[in-house]
Amino acid sequence: MSETDIQLLLTALGGVALLVVLIVTRIRLHPLIALLVVSITVGIFAGMDIGSIAGATVAGAGHTLGVVGIVIALGAMLGKILADSGVTETIADAILRRSSDNTLPWAMAFAAFVVGIPMFFEVGLVVLMPLIFSVARKLESKGTVKGSAYVLLGVPVIAALASLHGMVPPHPGPLTAIATLKTSVGPTMVYGFISAIPAIILAGPVYARVIAPRMTVRPDQALLDQFTASGAQTSSGAETTAAIQKAPVGVGILAVLMPAILMLANTLGETLLPKSSWGAKVTAFLGDPMIAMLAGVLFASTTLVYLRGGSTEKLREALSASLKPIAGILLIIAGGGAFQQILVKAKVGDAIVHLTQHFSLPPLWLGWLIAMLLSVSTGSATVGIVGAAGLLAPLASANPSLNLPLLALSIGSGSLFFNYANHAGFWLVKESFGMTMGEATMTISVIQSIVALVGLGMVLFMNLFPALPS
Repeated sequence: MSETDIQLLLTALGGVALLVVLIVTRIRLHPLIALLVVSITVGIFAGMDIGSIAGATVAGAGHTLGVVGIVIALGAMLGKILADSGVTETIADAILRRSSDNTLPWAMAFAAFVVGIPMFFEVGLVVLMPLIFSVARKLESKGTVKGSAYVLLGVPVIAALASLHGMVPPHPGPLTAIATLKTSVGPTMVYGFISAIPAIILAGPVYARVIAPRMTVRPDQALLDQFTASGAQTSSGAETTAAIQKAPVGVGILAVLMPAILMLANTLGETLLPKSSWGAKVTAFLGDPMIAMLAGVLFASTTLVYLRGGSTEKLREALSASLKPIAGILLIIAGGGAFQQILVKAKVGDAIVHLTQHFSLPPLWLGWLIAMLLSVSTGSATVGIVGAAGLLAPLASANPSLNLPLLALSIGSGSLFFNYANHAGFWLVKESFGMTMGEATMTISVIQSIVALVGLGMVLFMNLFPALPS
C-alpha cells in the first residue's frame, strides 16, 4: 500500500465520523446538508480536482434519484391508492386474524420473502411499507407488544429483502458475480435460497424479538396517515375511499403484486429466453423497476378508482399529497448517493483492493472480505461485487476445483455487510421509520451484517459437500 492509499482510507473513515458528528451531536445538521458538507470535504481531502467535486456530488445525487427516487415516489403513490381503497387495511386485518403476536414477525418475513424474490431491496421495502405500518399500527393499538411494533415487524421484512437481494439471482449483485466468474445461475440460485433461509430467520424474527422491546421507534405521523386506513379516511382521498370501499380484495392484492409479477417475468425471460429474442426484450422492459412500479400504479388507479366510479380529481389530489411526506426522504437519499459517488471518484475502492492484496486467504474467504471492504468503504454493494469478482476471476478460471457458484454467493454475501450512512438503503430505512442514527445502525446495519456473516458461514459449510451440477 502507498501513502496515497492510506490517506484515502483515513479520509473515508474520517468522512463517516464527521457525518455522524454533524448529525447526532449538538450541531444537529439536517442529514441532507451534512451529507453534502461531508461529500465536499472528503473530495477535497482525498485530493480530487476541486473543479470536479461539485459535478461528482450532483452526478451522484442525480443518479441515485433516477435509480431509487422515482421508484420510491411511485411506490408512495401505489401505497396511497391501496390505503385509500381499504385494501391495505383488509390485508392487515387478515394477517392479524391468522397470526398471534408471536407469529406476526414470521408472517411478515414470509410476505417479504415472496415479494423479494424478484424485487430489489428498495422496491420491495416501498411496496411492503403500507402493510408494515398498517399491521404495526393495529398491533400498537392493542397494547400487547413491549417496545416498537414497527421495529418488530419491519426487521423481518428488511432481513428477508436484504438476504434475497445479495444472495439470490435475478438480483443484480448475484447476476454480476455469476457473469464475471462465468458460472451458472441454477446452482447459485439453489445455494442462495439455502443460505437465505437461516439468514432471514436469525436476522429477522429472532433479532426483531431482541431489539424491538428496547426501542420506541415510530414513523412520522404524516407517513403513517398516508399508508394506513386511519389516515386515509381523513386525507384528500376520503371521497375516493368512500366510492371504492367495496373493491374486491383480490384486485387490490393483484395491484400490490403487479410489480413483483412483472419483475418475475423478467427473471423467467432472462433464464428461459435467448437474450436477443423479442420476448426477452419485452420482459426486460416490463421488468425494469420503474416500469413495473408505474404499471402497478396505473393498474391500481384503473381497477380501484376509474372502473369503480371514484373521483378522478380526488385521486389526483391524493397522489399529489402522497409525495409530500417522502420529499425529505428522497433528498436525503440523494445526499447519500452524492457521498457514495465522491468515495468512488476518489478511488477509495482502489485503495481497498491494494489493501486486500496483502491478505493470504482461501478464495471463498477472500471473495467475501474484498466485497465487504469495498461495499462498506464506497457505499455501493455493486462496486463491492464488481471489484471482488473481477479480482478473483483469473483465480476462478485457473482453479477447476473451486466451487464457482459458492464463490459468487460468498461475494454477494460480503457486499451486504454493515450497510451504513453512505448507502441509500440506510437512509430509506432511517427516514421512513423515523429512526435516529443509532437506531438505524441497530436495525439495518446490524441486520445486514448478520445476513452477511450467516451467508459466509453457509458458504463454508456447503463447500464441505460435493458441488451441485452446473
